[in-house]
This record gives sequence, C-alpha cells and structure tokens, in this order.
Amino acid sequence: MTPSFSLLTLVVACATLAGCGGGSGGGTGGSSTPTSAPQTGAAPLGASAPSSASAPAASTSVPQSTIPNVQPIAVTTAPGLTRNLLTTSVTVCQPGTDNCATIDNIQVDTGSHGLRILASALPASVPLGAIPSGNGITGECAVFGGGYAWGAVRSADVRMAGQLAASIPIQLISDPAAPTVPTDCAASGPAMLTVASLRSNGILGIGLFAADCGAGCVNAALPRWYYSCDANGACVASTQALAQQVTNPVSRFELDNNGVVIDLPPVADNGAANVSGSLIFGIDTQANNTLGAAGVVKANSLTGYVVTTSGGQTYSQSYIDSGSNGLFFSNAQLPQCGFWYCPSAALAASAAITGTNGISNPVSFEIGNSRVLFASANNAFDNLAGVAGSSFGWGLPFFFGRRVYTAISARVTSAGPGPYYAF
Repeated sequence: MTPSFSLLTLVVACATLAGCGGGSGGGTGGSSTPTSAPQTGAAPLGASAPSSASAPAASTSVPQSTIPNVQPIAVTTAPGLTRNLLTTSVTVCQPGTDNCATIDNIQVDTGSHGLRILASALPASVPLGAIPSGNGITGECAVFGGGYAWGAVRSADVRMAGQLAASIPIQLISDPAAPTVPTDCAASGPAMLTVASLRSNGILGIGLFAADCGAGCVNAALPRWYYSCDANGACVASTQALAQQVTNPVSRFELDNNGVVIDLPPVADNGAANVSGSLIFGIDTQANNTLGAAGVVKANSLTGYVVTTSGGQTYSQSYIDSGSNGLFFSNAQLPQCGFWYCPSAALAASAAITGTNGISNPVSFEIGNSRVLFASANNAFDNLAGVAGSSFGWGLPFFFGRRVYTAISARVTSAGPGPYYAF
C-alpha cells in the first residue's frame, strides 16, 4: 500500500504512490508482469508522525532482546511465472489461543503495512473475529497500482520466528462475510482476490509505518479505504480508529519492534533459480541486526519518500520496496519490451539516494535485457528494470547482495527515530 505502498501492480500506475510494493498485479500476465503496489487512496500516507526536525531530541537507547528474530525468506517459482517474488510463511492464530495455521507463500513487502491473507488460504478451523464497525463489521479496500484487494478486517495473533504480535487487525481478502465489493473500490482496477491474481496467498506489509492509513482514516471516511458493512453485505465508507487499522505486525512485537533487516545474497548477472535469505526483526536490538557502517537515509515522515538522482534526472518520489519485482524508473533512451527495458546488452548505471537528513548514498546497478531474463528458467534477477512515470522504485533487485534496513516511523533506533532506510 504505501506508506501504504504494496501488492503486485502495474507499474505504470506507480507514479501516483509513494512506493510500489508487494502482492499481485494486473497487466500482461506471466513472466512479463510487473509486481508492485502502492495504495492510491487519497489518505495522507503513513501514520502522521511529526517530522524529526520538529521533534525534541529522541532517545537512541534501544531496548535489547534475546527473542529469536530471524524469519526465513526466499525467491523461487511463483504463480504466473512471476519473477523476483520474495515470500515467507506466517503463522496466524485465534487471539490468545494455540489454535493456529501456518500460511505459506506470503509475499514480503517493505512497501506496505499490515498482513493480508486470502480467505481461501486460512483453514475454517481457525476462525478469526471480525473488527466491528457501526452495527456491522469493518471492510477494507486495499488499492494498489495494479488493482484492488477487498475483504473484512479481523483480529489475529501473528507469529513469526520467536515473535508475537497479539490481537492485531489483519485483512482477510475475499472474506465471505463481506461479499459485495463497493463500487468505488471495484472501479480501482483489476480484482486481486485469488492466488492467480495476487500471485501469492497474501502480503506481509512491514514498511516504514505502523498503520496502513493513519490519521487520514481516523479523521474522515475516505473512499477506497475503510467501510462499515451491515449484515446484508452493504458497505459504506467509514472512519477507522488507529488501533483498528490493519497493522504492521513488527510494530506490535514486544521487542525487536523498531524495524526490519532484509539480508539476501548476491545473484549472478543471468539470475538464479532460487535464493534464500533472512528477514531479521529489529534494528540494533540484537547482535544480528546492528546498523554498523550502513548509511542512514531518512524518509519523509508523512509520505515515506526519499529522493533518487540518476541519469541526470531527479525523482522526488522514490522508495525502497521489496514488494516490487523490478527497478522502476523513466528513461526514454532505453529500449522497451512491454513494461520492461530490454537493452541489447546489459548497461551499467549509477544513482544516489538522498534522505531528508541530507545524507546521500551512492548506488551502482545494471539494467538487463528483460526478454533474455524472462526466457531463462531463473526466478531471481538483480538487473530486471521496468518503466515508471515520475517515481523511482528500488524494488527487489536492489536487495540482492545487500543488508537493507527499514526503520518504523517514530520508533527509537541507535540512529534516531524512523522512518528511514539504511544500507
């Protein structure tokens, strides 16, 4: 979503968002489908934390933890021949019980916020209570660049590694309790309500903010966000209290709750069939998630954007998003094959990513021939690049061979409060 970013998407639409991210996407289908997904709703992005510039000096004393904090992640064969789809498994339980189910094939998305699971992937033996709204239940329209995910909001315990996020709101996509998609939601694009269209069983949004909409949805009944749905299935837009919004699970861990580290190995220029790595919870909370010499790039505290400068262009709407399956930017000089760039030979390029703190980190990257890459049997590529509008999306190719830190807004870290990226 984006500072609600995330969910597989048609990247062309990503220009409207602060971050194309995770999930599923419309488009041409198969191996040529871009994946990414920002929320295109009109709400202010993020959780409306005050900017660090106006906040008093923040503590940098980070609570330490000994809780297991490493969650396995992988890129492998995905539905629809989708490449660069980073996934994990998530355990969902009835709150306060050991009645649980582990759901595989959940996309890992630093470009959105909150856990979203297909109702069809959750066993009937693990019923989850609905979050009430008015005289009915809460529905949500999660709009991404390539379509929408509609479903009810329910309460669940979410477990990963040794961590527990207790009784948090999650979205159950295509929930039978909310069968009717509101007209304004359905008009947002293709429906992403099945494994085939979502390309996964759900999305784990672990981005820069704790809630998926924030103050905007608290203060107004915004279209294409939260709804109150009655017993007949009729839904009308409604406000939503912050505590009842779909929540970034990491933000609700007892410890290791100030952000995440994604650690993926490098891949060869022609890609790799499978890649395994680690999703590490917390920043400077344990020996395995220290910042070390990583350069901290502060993100805008309302939108989550940073600034990218590359090829003589400046992209003020730039984001780092494991839920996008390519590097997405505009370059009229590069040959295009559909939504993807396809130079005759791989091209070396460079960029600088600059934060609101004025710190600029250099990045070197390559742009490969998408036709050659898609013709291979490989699933993971660090040089897959596609077309965007005015934004620059650092999708999953950016993560290979790097430790990438995503710090949650207003949370204490040794480098000051989030939101920020570090690498």
